[in-house]
Order: sequence, then C-alpha cells, then structure tokens
Amino acid sequence: MNIGSYYEPAGEHCYKPTSHAGGAWDPAEQHFSPLGGLIVHAIDEYVAGRPGEKLVLSRISFDILGRLALDECEIRVETLRPGRTIELVEAVMVIGGRAVVRARAWLLSSGDTSAVAGSGGGGVLTPPEKLASWPMTDVWPGGYIASLDVRPVAPPTPGRTTAWISTDLDLVAGQTVSPLAAFVALVDTANGIAVWRPPTEWMFPNVDLTIHLHRQPEGRWTGLDTTVTFGPTGQGVTSTVLHDASGPVGHAEQILTVRPLA
Repeated sequence: MNIGSYYEPAGEHCYKPTSHAGGAWDPAEQHFSPLGGLIVHAIDEYVAGRPGEKLVLSRISFDILGRLALDECEIRVETLRPGRTIELVEAVMVIGGRAVVRARAWLLSSGDTSAVAGSGGGGVLTPPEKLASWPMTDVWPGGYIASLDVRPVAPPTPGRTTAWISTDLDLVAGQTVSPLAAFVALVDTANGIAVWRPPTEWMFPNVDLTIHLHRQPEGRWTGLDTTVTFGPTGQGVTSTVLHDASGPVGHAEQILTVRPLA
C-alpha cells in the first residue's frame, strides 16, 4: 500500500521534497537517491511524445555541485547533441537560484540484438521474496533510509554487500513515473549498504553517480552488488553491478571524499 511520496509537484518543472527525501549525512538535506530518480523522470517527460525512432536512456552521469537543501527545486532540461539514433541531453537542478546537480544522459536507438545478447558476468540474484529485511536505520538516519525495504542476499560485510532495495512510496505524488526512473531512484543507496568504516567515525559522501545500462530494468526491486574501496589519500570508490529480477542490467560508479569525523 502506498504511504506517500518523496516529492510533490510544485508548478511547471518544479518539485517539493517531502520528509521522506531526508538525507543520511544530514536529514535536513535531500538524499541523492530519490533526487536522481526525479531527474530521470524530468528527462523522460522532456523526450516523451517525440515522433520517430524510440531512444532509450543508456548512460547518465550526475555531478553534485553543492548542498542539496530540503527545499523546492526546479529541473531544466535541454538537448546538447540532437540526433535520430544518438542524442545527448542535460538536466540541471536548481535550488534557491543555484545549480546543485548537473546531469548528462546519452539516449541511444533501440533495436533487436537478442541474438547476440549475453556476457561473461554474474547471473540472477536470489529473489528478494526469499530474503529477510535488514534495518538500515541501525546504521543511517534520515527519512529516505527509513522508507526502504532492504534485503541482503548474504550478511553484509565491511566494503562488500549484495542487496535488494525497494520502497512503497511514489517518487512524485500523483504522477506516473517510468520503471527506469523508479529504479534509478534507489541506486545511490549503494554507498550506504557496504560501508567500509562506520559513518559515526568517517565521512565518505559521494560527489557523483554514473550509471551505464545494457538493458532497461523492470520490476519494483533494485539489486545492488556493491564493493566499496577507500584509497590512502582521501578518495574512495563505490562500484556496483545493477540487477533486476532477470539478472544484471548495468553498472554504477560513485567517487567518494573520505574524511575522519572529529
């Protein structure tokens, strides 16, 4: 049963976050995960209804430019590189008159390549219906984390976790969003499921998120097969193989700034 949403419409191209979007590092800020899904939703609306060959979002990179205040936001989308089979679009999120996120998405033509589909990568994860929930609120605060159903495939270990993530909340109140937007709205959670060091002792926020997809995800669950690495000079990387119920759909990478907490 739906119990609310992460965002509410606030005018043309504008959205107001609810308390469910509250961040893990600071509950007074937005968690980037639902915000990323909201940006994909804005891109979906921008390209909807166009005539001609269907293009699918195949890569999106988000750069986080500043503090993501839990305030009304506007998303502006434009085409940087038009094309019938390849197109590059950019979305900029503005809060309080300042750009706080800049995202670029490659849209590629869709055709039948099923005869050559496959890879040497991993297979299908244990279905979430067979797994128990894990309370991430034991590790992280914030409205977003409290809204999740997290089901590890195996007990989480430092720097390594595979888990399914889902939510009963709508992304935007009263609006239908694509399966891709709903899927992306959970991907940034990866940096919190496989912590290498406790967040009560170390900060390791990500300043970006890049997602590559070799097929479009389906279903209400986002599978995250995640590894976290800290380097020796204050940087880290969170690397994730993305899954839906049918198997891998792509990869996600996040660069971290690692700092001790005083």
